[in-house]
Amino acid sequence: MPARLVVLASGAGTLLQALLDAQTDPGFPGEVVAVVSERADAQALVRAARHGVTAEVVPMADFEDRGAWNRALADTVAAHRPDLVVLAGFMKILSPEFLRRFQGRIINTHPGLLPAYPGAHAVRDALEAGASITGASVLWVDEGVDTGAAIAQTEVPVLVGDDESSLHERIKVVEREMLVHVVSELLTPPRASAPGFRA
Repeated sequence: MPARLVVLASGAGTLLQALLDAQTDPGFPGEVVAVVSERADAQALVRAARHGVTAEVVPMADFEDRGAWNRALADTVAAHRPDLVVLAGFMKILSPEFLRRFQGRIINTHPGLLPAYPGAHAVRDALEAGASITGASVLWVDEGVDTGAAIAQTEVPVLVGDDESSLHERIKVVEREMLVHVVSELLTPPRASAPGFRA
């Protein structure tokens, strides 16, 4: 049986699409069993439905406070019994309680070579700093903002004339490829028994 992946996404879902495409290969060791978003208008939900994958929304506005929302989000994710939780363009910070509940099973992608340029504006920050090289990272999620241990990183050169959009598009290409590779490696023995991972 393939490992169960639950993907959290807030936007267009191109990273999700990379995983959905990858799982058409019989050799890919994972299957996206649910996509969860805090935004009802997230295109990622449309992509999930198109592939027959359960799509659920947990809007923050439905809850009295952030803590209640985090608990509801965790319950929604837990109901799908994930072996791995993948943050794929998910733009909310998860609570320590959520992280403890799925300890060692949450990964995230980031459009920068961490620890450089953490946060939501990594591509813009790299351009403003005059960087000649940036890239993408896949990392374990901890309680900080993009402070978890890096699993994999890929460099992307900053080209003359790049703006935020053009650079980000090139980063997204390697980010998608790297995410699929990392998920496959994590779920394939002997890497599945690596420290911190619990299937």
